[in-house]
Amino acid sequence: MAPKKTADKRRNRVVPLAEAITGMLDPVLKKRGFASRDLLAHWASMAPAPYDRVAMPDRLAWPRSDKGQGAGKGSHEGATLYLRCMAGHQLALAHEGERIASAINRYYGYLLVGQVRLSATPMSEPPRPPAPRPAVAPEALQRVEQRLAGVEDEGLREALRLLGAGVVRQGARS
Repeated sequence: MAPKKTADKRRNRVVPLAEAITGMLDPVLKKRGFASRDLLAHWASMAPAPYDRVAMPDRLAWPRSDKGQGAGKGSHEGATLYLRCMAGHQLALAHEGERIASAINRYYGYLLVGQVRLSATPMSEPPRPPAPRPAVAPEALQRVEQRLAGVEDEGLREALRLLGAGVVRQGARS
């Protein structure tokens, strides 16, 4: 008898994004040496300050096991954690590798990271917040209000008021 083919279940429902991409992320994370996404997801809570903001895990490199040593014969070594970091923090990060490794091991409760090294790939800086809107002169807003005095529809008047304030603000920017 031929084995039955298991068809993918159709999902006729709304699925949370995390559930939908779980199957796609796991192979990528395993390729980078991560067994799960906990180290990436909880990096801010496990890394000591300021390294929680200026560095992020890139990959874990596990040591190769010797065939002569069994798994239970004390051959447990921690993995090497490669970190990406922002420019200007490489030297401090290289000296604080032991402290970072102990903080991660304390978080997990066992020896996960044996040493910390810098990755060749730099960390990109976080996006900057948008520039604040320039202040609009009250006289310019007064002129917009005067031109809107003849508009009877309240919704249209409010829309034109917002449009006029945006045009005045755009003129103040240049």
